[in-house]
Amino acid sequence: MADRYSIPITRRFEGLPIIVVFFVLLGLFMYTAPQVFLAPFIYTTFLSTLPPLILLAIGLTFVIGSGEIDLSFPAIIGFSGFVFAVLFKEYELGWLAVAAGLGSGILVGFVNGVLIAKVGIPSFITTLGTQFFWFGMATVLSGGKSYALRGANETSVWQGIVGRPFAGFDGPIWLGQVPMQAFWTLIIVIFLWFIMNRHRFGEHVLFIGDSNDVSRVLGIDVDREKIKIFTLMGFLAGIAAIMLTLENKNYFGNQGQGYLLTAIASVLIGGTSIFGGRATIIGTVFGCLIIGMIEAGLVASGLTGAWVRTIQGLVFLIAIISYLYLEEPQKRAEMAARFGLKREFGRTGSAEKPPVADRQT
Repeated sequence: MADRYSIPITRRFEGLPIIVVFFVLLGLFMYTAPQVFLAPFIYTTFLSTLPPLILLAIGLTFVIGSGEIDLSFPAIIGFSGFVFAVLFKEYELGWLAVAAGLGSGILVGFVNGVLIAKVGIPSFITTLGTQFFWFGMATVLSGGKSYALRGANETSVWQGIVGRPFAGFDGPIWLGQVPMQAFWTLIIVIFLWFIMNRHRFGEHVLFIGDSNDVSRVLGIDVDREKIKIFTLMGFLAGIAAIMLTLENKNYFGNQGQGYLLTAIASVLIGGTSIFGGRATIIGTVFGCLIIGMIEAGLVASGLTGAWVRTIQGLVFLIAIISYLYLEEPQKRAEMAARFGLKREFGRTGSAEKPPVADRQT
């Protein structure tokens, strides 16, 4: 067994490059906008707005890590949110409405998985088609109307999912603004980190991302595991839909449309390989934090909207290049060769991916 200390530091600490980028940005914003980033209220705002994005990005980490893609989760948010909202508002079903909203997300994810694994339609085409279908279904069933959930904060559903558990306690004002969805998201993230890194299912995800054929030779039921992956994505999108609807106390049919690119960007800048076979839960979480923080930080620092997008793109590129340079020896060697630098960085051409066990650490 290789000496632990012979392994590069970026392999010993999952998501280290993106964590460094996050804290550099945080320190920069604390310096340029201290009135915002040295006060606690901006962070409680993040705790109430970022959980849906984190849940979606975590699900997408499993999907992309397996070498697939899912473009339909914004539509799942729209459809599951409608199912929950109409049962919660019109029929006052409470927790049964929550179960129905989650069930609808699971159903859509399962259908996606069956179409991809059993029918054999590529995931890009499948989820692009189901995105249009389920958005259309949500629009048809809702009649294009929104649903205002007046009085929702008086129910046990709201209190249990997005309530403010410390609102009645004596203490600092910001403590009363800490929402329940932050705690639920933390629990889910920890659980899925263990699934990805310590459970056979996570190992299968990464093997499938490397090669479907090799995975079958090793005895992995690739079709079954892909159905599980997309079902998990649907389940997490259903949770995100319910959180969004309750937090806003309102349902509107296009409420998931702004999450597609931000979730994909969070996963990729976090260090998950677009080609599959490598995935990092911690990196994805910090990718989401950067996505959520950067726009607020740039605006608070006094930059105009035109500069916000420019610097966002620059930060994304820096994060991805840092990941490739620090965590991918073969990419580092290829980059060095292109610029005529020494080849001690590693071998080019014949470099291979590290074993799955090493990629998970």
